[in-house]
Amino acid sequence: MAEVVVRKMELSDIDDVMAVETESFTAPWPRDVILHELTDNQYAHYYVILLDQKVVGYSGMWHVIDDAQITNVAIKPAYRGKKLGETLFFYTLEAAMKLGAKRLSLEVRVSNTVAQRMYRKFGLIPGGIRKNYYTDNQEDAIVMWVKLA
Repeated sequence: MAEVVVRKMELSDIDDVMAVETESFTAPWPRDVILHELTDNQYAHYYVILLDQKVVGYSGMWHVIDDAQITNVAIKPAYRGKKLGETLFFYTLEAAMKLGAKRLSLEVRVSNTVAQRMYRKFGLIPGGIRKNYYTDNQEDAIVMWVKLA
């Protein structure tokens, strides 16, 4: 049986996280942005999910006072459909609660119905639309929210 571990992202994970980024997104974050999130953003919290000691996904959030904002959730395409995204998202949600967040929000592409279904499993509901949110194709984003406390 495969071993699944979720833990805080470390600087040594950046190469693996960049591989997840480039395989997952049409407009991936540059390496320096991820480095900045890990080293210079006091509000940022990032996690990796490992399958048999190999980074196959990551998530991130910003936590400010009572609010947590998910910045990224990504699983390498070859590892999707195995509930790893749910495991990672649940870990991130629990981390937000441990940090004292009372609300959590995120943006998700209108076309990403798979992710929307997963977020609904955790109680997130649509709260609005951000028009032309995604820079690669100007796709709208659905803002989803959940109260944590």
